[in-house]
Amino acid sequence: MLTKEAIRKTLDNLPDEVLSIDEVVERLILLDKVEQGLQDMKDGKVHTTEEVRKKLEKWLK
Repeated sequence: MLTKEAIRKTLDNLPDEVLSIDEVVERLILLDKVEQGLQDMKDGKVHTTEEVRKKLEKWLK
């Protein structure tokens, strides 16, 4: 989950051009997904390349 500080920093770093609310929300969603991925890495919730290849082989048959 994003903190207020992370959201503020993201908003401060947006370009000065006019953005729609949708564009701002998309950027915040992207930031949240990146944060979730980094947390998953820290928690060991990731798969090795070999594990992914084995799963793909089963799915693509």
